[in-house]
Amino acid sequence: MFYFDYTFWLLIPALIFAFYAQSRVKSTFGRYSQVSSASRLTAAQAAAEILRYSPASEVGLERVPGHLTDHYDPRKKVLRLSDSVYNSTSIAALGVAAHEAGHAIQHAQRYSFLMLRTAFYPLASIGSNLAFPLFFIGLIFSGSGMKVLMDVGILLFSAAVLFTVITLPVEFDASRRALAILRERGFLNAAELNGARAVLKAAAMTYVASTAMAALQLLRMIILRQSRD
Repeated sequence: MFYFDYTFWLLIPALIFAFYAQSRVKSTFGRYSQVSSASRLTAAQAAAEILRYSPASEVGLERVPGHLTDHYDPRKKVLRLSDSVYNSTSIAALGVAAHEAGHAIQHAQRYSFLMLRTAFYPLASIGSNLAFPLFFIGLIFSGSGMKVLMDVGILLFSAAVLFTVITLPVEFDASRRALAILRERGFLNAAELNGARAVLKAAAMTYVASTAMAALQLLRMIILRQSRD
């Protein structure tokens, strides 16, 4: 059924958008990772300075392997910067570091959307893991009970979709905070801020693409379910 399922075409625009977003992140980060900031601060130094004089002063800072594996861990209150960012003085690296510091500050200030996303994560995780197996078991086999499995799958995946929607304001706000901090602290000048903004905008596009993909996948599931009635 998968190969002859016409609803799969619904995903094509989202797939194209996702590929474009990933390509944009790679090219934009690559471009501005070659441009050093006038401040000559490393991303680690900038992140440490931001955290020190913020509500997130107790947050630790660590280096992790990989490329663009940067993230803030709210459970351990640790900001982790990747090998490609940690010691870099580039505009791109400072933008990424400030963005992750923005998440740490959100956590310290109990930013509403971040708290909502954290509370919603367990349900969304269950939904993303169980939704498709249950749905496609119900789709492949016949019987009224199978329709119930499809309904449960749709309900669970709806939770995963809602999680991606909640993530959007969290990411946009972290970027907004990052750019404001970089400007106020003088870590980047006006021209350099444009480069950091381009990097963060490209990164945000990947979250938009993820949300679009999830929403269209949910629509596809609903159409397939209705075809069984």
